[in-house]
Amino acid sequence: MAGHAFRLLSALYHDEPMVGIWSPEETIASWLRVEAALAGAQADAGLLTREDAAAIEAACRPELIDPDRLWEGSRTVGYPILPLVRQIAAHLPQGPDGRVHYGATTQDIMDTGLALQLVRSCDRLTELALALGDGLAALTAANAEVVMAARTHAQQAVPTTFGAKTAVFLAEVARELAELRRLRPVVGVVSLFGAGGTSAAMGEDAARVRAGVARRLGLAGTDVPWHVARDRVARFGQACSLLAATCVRFAREVVDLSRTEIGEVGEEAGHHRGASSTMPQKANPISSEAVIGYGVAASGASALLARAMEAGHERSAGEWQVEWLAVPQVAEYTAAAVRLAGETAGSLRVFPERMRANLELDGGLLMSEALMMRLAPALGRERAHDLVYAAAVRARAEGGDLVGTCVRDLPEDARAQLGDLPLDPSDYLGEAAAIAAGALREWKSVRNEGGE
Repeated sequence: MAGHAFRLLSALYHDEPMVGIWSPEETIASWLRVEAALAGAQADAGLLTREDAAAIEAACRPELIDPDRLWEGSRTVGYPILPLVRQIAAHLPQGPDGRVHYGATTQDIMDTGLALQLVRSCDRLTELALALGDGLAALTAANAEVVMAARTHAQQAVPTTFGAKTAVFLAEVARELAELRRLRPVVGVVSLFGAGGTSAAMGEDAARVRAGVARRLGLAGTDVPWHVARDRVARFGQACSLLAATCVRFAREVVDLSRTEIGEVGEEAGHHRGASSTMPQKANPISSEAVIGYGVAASGASALLARAMEAGHERSAGEWQVEWLAVPQVAEYTAAAVRLAGETAGSLRVFPERMRANLELDGGLLMSEALMMRLAPALGRERAHDLVYAAAVRARAEGGDLVGTCVRDLPEDARAQLGDLPLDPSDYLGEAAAIAAGALREWKSVRNEGGE
């Protein structure tokens, strides 16, 4: 099809398999599969002869369809199935040509084709989520004891480990992988209820034909029409949006931790990778930047699908067209974000020495909570908090270290409670190791549920 807008981000980083699923060629092929399955199911029910059904199935081949004529006719009609059916019928002898699309309506064919594409999209996203999770699992296992500063409100807070940090991402991806698997049969549902959703055109054979179409296409059956009930499509968008948002959060973490002033991680190196046209020293986190672009766009496209649920009566008047734009976008953008995030997780460079050095940047003030909790049993939490707070303020103002200031400034009764000094961040990690181990166990369990 001519006239496509050029999208730079997609030209650089698109996910080829997902783009293929939503290509014009595959979209037409999905409609042809449905028309062929309909003929076969109607032959099973005795509505068509086997010979007529076989002739229709043979005519439902992509190479027999002229796309340019199809889109030209679609612009006139507003929908593509009438011109598609006319092209199919043109390859049939008299008799079978009048049985194509028998008793169905345009949206039956397009929605059932959509279900086929949504199932394939779930499969591709599942594959990509597995790769992302495996990358995060490897990071978590390798860095479970690598000490770094946890940050709250963008400031150093308490010690943690890099493995404990990536464990949170890993657990998030595990939940989203489980949701993708749950979603697959939810979106893979046949649609075949005719013009007004009552299946009147096929009479008493309607349910049997519908079940036959579902069986032939590997879709779930239903006894309730969903021409205007678009919650399944919106749920697909929601699942994509959540997964894409997790990828954005991971990408932002990589961007922030690779800042020159922090330097705790870095994307993979390579000649001119992330280079600047004017600043030779630059190595920009280009994959993470692309993830953010794709993920934010996926969230925006997903939001449109909630509006498509507003369709009225038994057939929409414009809301359905929102899906024609938004569904391919949310699928393609999410797939690209997940693929790039997975590649980043699998190739991320981690710099433990820089993490350790950064723990001392603020005079050891990230051990304030540790000091407070050491004093609290004897002095009470509030008094301990106030004493350490005053020491922290003074240490920061004078450029000293927290522990030294505490030893010097604390009242004698408080100083006696400090115990062994200095405090080591490695001794104040709480459940960091258990968090990493727990996320790895959960990932293994969720991953194995799918049999991959």
